[in-house]
Amino acid sequence: MASGTGNLTVYRQTETFGAAGDLDFALEMLQRARKGLLGPSLRLYRPQPTVAFGQRDANLPGFKAAEEACRALGFEPLVRKAGGRAAAYHQGTLVIDHVEPHPDAIVKAKARFSEFGELLAGALRSVGVHAAVGEIPGEYCPGEFSVHGEDPDFPAHRIKLIGTAQRVVSGGWLFSSVIVVEDSAPIREVLAASYDALGLEWDPATAGAANDLLPHLDVATVEKAVVEAYGTYAEVLEGDFRSLLV
Repeated sequence: MASGTGNLTVYRQTETFGAAGDLDFALEMLQRARKGLLGPSLRLYRPQPTVAFGQRDANLPGFKAAEEACRALGFEPLVRKAGGRAAAYHQGTLVIDHVEPHPDAIVKAKARFSEFGELLAGALRSVGVHAAVGEIPGEYCPGEFSVHGEDPDFPAHRIKLIGTAQRVVSGGWLFSSVIVVEDSAPIREVLAASYDALGLEWDPATAGAANDLLPHLDVATVEKAVVEAYGTYAEVLEGDFRSLLV
């Protein structure tokens, strides 16, 4: 049976607010949840080409050069509220913003990284990707609970497929995940330019997409698998994203 509490409403966003607007809307949903105006919700969308820098990145001497490099490659540079290092995404990725009201949101904060990391890795495995939770050496925006994929023919070749981040406030939490599904080359290129400008070391071979490992895979297939996986967490309901714009 589901391990969540009650229902989880899925909202599919099909039109963009722009790179910054899309990022900010997750925080708007969190504020609504903490005020009791929004129940447990899952927002799914394909983002505009964006490089989301961490707060530490923005304080480095090479940040302006990194911003310029992003724009030259067609990506919008933004600084997110959460920690971590620069991560890149575009319309070949799926963003998942999971928001819930909670009277004591800090409780189980770390456990969410493990739980939802495993849930998302399971979603990828269900469509044929050899996926597991855990940081791989040299990955961009490194995290203990990143999800990586293995090349079944060359198990030593592992690539980061999902990055996760969390924001906890009084009365609610936001857990965001980005799954890189298609078209990894532009992401690798913009990350290489950004990390070079920032003077940060990483291994570009760790940047990839799920369809580098399983060529037929697309975002729609992964989205369906993700929603099914969340069905093991809570009772999933379909919502109308337009109702959030009222």
